[in-house]
Amino acid sequence: MLSRIASTLVPVLGRLSVTSELPGPIAPGSIVVANHSSLADPGVVLAALHRLGTEPVVMAAAGLWRVPALGAVLRAGRHIPVQRGTARAAEALDLAAAALAAGRVVLIYGEGGLPKRRDPRDAEPRAFRTGPARLATASGAPVVPLGQCGARRLSSGSTTKQLAGFATAPLRRPALHVHLGAPVRLPGDITEATAAAHHAVTTAWRAAEGHLTDRYS
Repeated sequence: MLSRIASTLVPVLGRLSVTSELPGPIAPGSIVVANHSSLADPGVVLAALHRLGTEPVVMAAAGLWRVPALGAVLRAGRHIPVQRGTARAAEALDLAAAALAAGRVVLIYGEGGLPKRRDPRDAEPRAFRTGPARLATASGAPVVPLGQCGARRLSSGSTTKQLAGFATAPLRRPALHVHLGAPVRLPGDITEATAAAHHAVTTAWRAAEGHLTDRYS
């Protein structure tokens, strides 16, 4: 349901294009690791994955489950709340590992939060937390790096600017691009695996940024 909603709304807000290095659909039991730059980019990512035939289980901040309409959709889709900074944070990784074992694709954001800067420019992914590496190590699942670019043109800055961005997006229809890189197997060491995941997503992000630059320069 969440993916279908995104695939309906995002084309109204912007011009989404998608490229992939995969020979076909994302394999069941894969971890998609994405960069996080805007409140809008989860919708962009889900719309892109839906276009490629994938409706993932999303790992997201637990506070979103308290938003009335959104919380109901998240619960219906059996998405995974992450209790950051609490003793229950590890439970999310256990639920994600179970989803992978059942053949679902799990979407996780490597940075674990949004950038604090308010300008609309895109930038390389910030340092990753260890969640993606720990999940990949525990499950043995391959990682599909995803780079998204352009979502900050939909929503960035102060609350007022973000609301204005969404309100004017159907008129502006900014360019958005999502690029999926080839699947990678992370090393067993968590520090090395975290660095490898960050490198793979950064490479995918550069491909997305390059696509937008080439297309609209």
